[in-house]
Amino acid sequence: MAIRLGQLIEQLGGSLHGDPDFLVQKISPLETATPSSLAFLSNPLYRSQLATTQAGCVIVSPEMQSSVPAGSACIVSSNPYLYFAKVTQFWRQQQVAADRDALVHPSAVVHPQAVVHPTARIGPLCLIEKGAKVGAGSWLKAHVTLGADCTVGEGCILHAGVVVGADGFGFAPIDGRWEKIEQLGAVRIGNQVEIGANSCIDRGALEDTVIGNGVKLDNLVQIGHNVQVGDHTAMAGCVGVAGSAVIGAHCTLGGGAIVLGHLTLADGVHISAASVVMRSLHKPGNYSGVFPIDDNASWEKNAATLKQLHGLRDRIRSLETALESSQK
Repeated sequence: MAIRLGQLIEQLGGSLHGDPDFLVQKISPLETATPSSLAFLSNPLYRSQLATTQAGCVIVSPEMQSSVPAGSACIVSSNPYLYFAKVTQFWRQQQVAADRDALVHPSAVVHPQAVVHPTARIGPLCLIEKGAKVGAGSWLKAHVTLGADCTVGEGCILHAGVVVGADGFGFAPIDGRWEKIEQLGAVRIGNQVEIGANSCIDRGALEDTVIGNGVKLDNLVQIGHNVQVGDHTAMAGCVGVAGSAVIGAHCTLGGGAIVLGHLTLADGVHISAASVVMRSLHKPGNYSGVFPIDDNASWEKNAATLKQLHGLRDRIRSLETALESSQK
């Protein structure tokens, strides 16, 4: 596939300095770009790569335009990284448009009472159960399962192996055994949501599990039953959110972070990777809960010291009390 630079400018704007008929055959990093590639520079720290790149065209800011090698075209944008993102979207749209003859793969199983928008794409071996709905322009890639009565909004991407609407983990302890609590809710996914490979979103126990508009979930993310995730929140790989937690809008959770059940995170909360959230966070900000890495011997000493902090606190209080008494 190839796209003319002029076509990019017509679709995305920007200021082109070069031949509008130049054909871009690949989008590449600066260091591996070829003369038929389009690359970008957004971070000034990589300015040295701009001087040596072989890219036929580079997306740059106005401040970097003078550093573009002679003979290379450039697209000048106030935000090169955003422009690059939009180029990748346009590139994907052109690829999809070239393959419009199989919007629902023959191996997919779609229940007669499911509703799939005519512009949605359903990949190989997908399962769309009774009452499920897939919105306009959404793309369910291979082996995606959309459970009964669950809804995917418009413009969403669900990568391979995603399961939406499996039963939540609900069991009642009775006389040393577990009695299943049927999960009677569903899952509602908003518009422009992207869910990474092999992630799971459980259906609600009574009410629905809700994923807001613009949410981005990485691979292997687990969302428990009754969870609510606010608009434009992003979670990196292996995040786990336990049942009935409420995550606000515009939050980020680093890889491997855990949020315990029934907690609330305010809008604009940012959790560092591998942190365990054990209490609700009602104010926006950055939060970390990870003991810093160290060599094992030092880590064990510090861990042993932490275990003694409570006792040390009591001893200090006793010393302060004795000192105050002696000064009277």
